[in-house]
Amino acid sequence: MDPTINIAVVGVGNCASSLVQGIAHYQNGGANEQIGLMHWDLGGYRPKDLKVVAAWDVDARKVGQDVNAAIFAKPNNTAVFCNHVPPTGASVLMGRRLDGVAAHMADYPAERTFVVADEPEPDQAEVVRVLRETGAHVLMNYLPVGSQQATEFYAECALEAGVAFVNCIPVFIASDPVWARRFAERGVPVVGDDIKAQLGATIVHRVLTDLFAKRGVRLDRTYQLNTGGNTDFLNMLERSRLKQKKESKTEAVQSVAERRLDDENIHVGPSDYVAWQNDNKLCFLRMEGRMFGGVPMNLELRLSVEDSPNSAGVAIDMIRCAKVALDRGLGGPVIAPAAYFCKHPPEQMTDDEALHATETFIRGEQPTSA
Repeated sequence: MDPTINIAVVGVGNCASSLVQGIAHYQNGGANEQIGLMHWDLGGYRPKDLKVVAAWDVDARKVGQDVNAAIFAKPNNTAVFCNHVPPTGASVLMGRRLDGVAAHMADYPAERTFVVADEPEPDQAEVVRVLRETGAHVLMNYLPVGSQQATEFYAECALEAGVAFVNCIPVFIASDPVWARRFAERGVPVVGDDIKAQLGATIVHRVLTDLFAKRGVRLDRTYQLNTGGNTDFLNMLERSRLKQKKESKTEAVQSVAERRLDDENIHVGPSDYVAWQNDNKLCFLRMEGRMFGGVPMNLELRLSVEDSPNSAGVAIDMIRCAKVALDRGLGGPVIAPAAYFCKHPPEQMTDDEALHATETFIRGEQPTSA
């Protein structure tokens, strides 16, 4: 069996930068540490087996560049943790703009926002041709939050090309019954929606909410406020793009609570853009509850993480699970990995349940596709 997993990437932003750096890092000495990975070997695939074969973006500073150079072009501002990323041989192609660029982005300096290339945009047939000719196995969706039309365009391309679709953003594909059925009927795996970071705001909030329930503490109200200075936070200043983002993050917490909180007692979502934070994300978490005898208590937490590397280790596992599903001929949502790795999967589970189900899926002990 050829262990190579050929990846195509839509959106060569900070998250793609961390992913590509990570692939190089675990080939260039990082393998001696194996720090930051939930699985070194997953279904027979190691990080070194991932290869970027195609990429699309709309920024003039990235289109035409090899992916190894494009990941360091503005407006990317994530941490550089791998100083030698070899050429991939894949040049970034002009993508479809559609709703991928919010109008307000034009009001900010070029180093902070997108500079849309003056290049012809591809149609579906062209994207499908590239996916087939490059032998892509998995298409990664790293488009900006709120890119409903653009995400659906690339999901259609994945379906047509027979390429597994990994949806890292909060546009609902795997968790949408219509899209899920279409992927199942075509025998194409989809893993999504909306990636959970390795140790980010959502997973920490979920674990603490579950802890309240397990320890008999009644959670009365909670908020999660986040700030950051990358293009993701800048893009999310357009609040109309956040409907599914807020639903995804809120439901991730509600689903593990002892009882659902009323809407006025829970606020989970992006909060503001602070340019000088760059790719650093700050989470401010508060939880108020009642303990034994109804005595009140509260918990406050401040979490600081580099946002994009925080998701890359999870992305590597999502990619490998998608390829394992392809190898096994599974189509439709890959249920267990989606529940473990995503905020808005087709089926919510507790994190303990999702971990057990994912390990079972990796071992091939039971089918986990809808």
